[in-house]
Amino acid sequence: MATAGASMQFLQGGLLQQAFGAYLAVLTEERGWSKTALSGAAAMQSMEAAAIGPLLGWIIDRFGSQGMMRAGVILLGTGFMLFSQIDSIAGLYGAFIVIALGSSMCGFFPINVALIHWFEKKRARALSMLTLGLALGGVFVPAVAWSIQQFGWRATAFASGVLIIVAAWPLTYVFGHRTPQSIGETLDGLPATSTAPGEPPPVTQREFSAREALRTRAFWLLSLGHGFALLVVMAVNVHAITHMKEGLGYSVAEASLVITLVTLSQVGGVLLGWAIGDRYQKRYVSAVCMLMHSAGLLMLTFAAGPAMLVGFALLHGIAWGLRGPLMQAIRADYFGRQSIGVILGLSSLIVVIPQAGGPLIAGAFADITGNYISGFTVLSVLAGLGSLFFLMARRPV
Repeated sequence: MATAGASMQFLQGGLLQQAFGAYLAVLTEERGWSKTALSGAAAMQSMEAAAIGPLLGWIIDRFGSQGMMRAGVILLGTGFMLFSQIDSIAGLYGAFIVIALGSSMCGFFPINVALIHWFEKKRARALSMLTLGLALGGVFVPAVAWSIQQFGWRATAFASGVLIIVAAWPLTYVFGHRTPQSIGETLDGLPATSTAPGEPPPVTQREFSAREALRTRAFWLLSLGHGFALLVVMAVNVHAITHMKEGLGYSVAEASLVITLVTLSQVGGVLLGWAIGDRYQKRYVSAVCMLMHSAGLLMLTFAAGPAMLVGFALLHGIAWGLRGPLMQAIRADYFGRQSIGVILGLSSLIVVIPQAGGPLIAGAFADITGNYISGFTVLSVLAGLGSLFFLMARRPV
C-alpha cells in the first residue's frame, strides 16, 4: 500500500504539483496572461480540495478509499486532456476544476487516510514513503520542461493525462481493504500483543470524534502551522521557475535543474524523517522546518549567484521532505484513527486559506512591482512566525 501510494504521488508530483511552474512560465509568455490569473488556477485547485475534504473524509472513514481513488484517476487524466485544449482563462479554470477534483479523490489526502488505518508505531515512516514518491516526482520536472520545449505544452498536457490513467488505475487495486483487521492482519504488521496473567491491559489510544477534536487548541494550531508552511511550498511550486527566469536571468531549463535539486533535497528530508519521525516530538521537528522554509525562500528571493540557489534548494527541500509526512502523522497521534478522515478534511478547510493565498500573494506582488522580491519576503516572514504554532501545539488531554 505504501509503495502504491508513493507511485501515485510520483505521478501527481511530477506531472502536476511541481510541473505547474513550467506551464505557468510558458503560458505567461505565449498567451500574455497575468501571473495573478494563472496563480488563481493553482489556488482554485487547493480551494476545491479543501471544500470537499470533509465529505471525502467521511466517505473514506465509512467505505474506504478504493472506489473514490479509481474515479479520481479518470477525472485527473481527463482534466489534463481538457487542459491541453484551452484557449482562454475561463477554459483554464474549467480544466483545473476537473483536475482538482480528480487530484483530491486519488491523491495525497485519501492515500494518507488509508495508510493511517494500517500503521501506528511506524506511521511517520509509512507516510514518509508517500512524500518520497511526491519528492521523486520533482525529478520528472526537467522532462516535462523538455517536452514542453520540444512538442509544446498542449501535447505535453494531453500525454500527461493518458499516462496518469494508464499508470495509476492498476495501483488503486491495492487499496481494497479499509483496515488490517478486515483481512486478519495487525497494525504495522506486528505480532498481536497478549497480556500475561496479573499484568494490566495495554493502554489504548484516546479516539476523538471530529466534534471533540474541533474543541482542542491542538487542532487549530496544527492547522495554522500546516497552512503557513504551504504558503511557501505552493508559492515556490507555482512561481520559482518564473522568478529565476525573469528576475534572475536563467532559462526555464536551468531553473528546472534548481527544482530538481529541491527534489533531491526533499528526498533527503524524507529519509531523515523516515529515521527520526517516530522517535522525536513531531511538533518540535516541524517548528525547525518552518525556520528552514523561511530562510530558504529568502535565499531564493535575493539570490546573487548559483551558491544561494543551492542554499535555497537544500533548506527548502529538506524542510519540505522532513515536515510533510509529520503533518498527518501528528494529527493521527493526537486524535486517533476512528474519525481521522473527517478530522483531516475539516483541517483542510483552514489549511487551504494560506495554501491558496501563497501563490496569489506572490503573483499579485509580482504584477504590481514587476518582480517577486516583495511577495517572497512577506511569505518568508510569515513562514518563520508559523513555527510558533507548532511549538504551542501540545498533545490534547
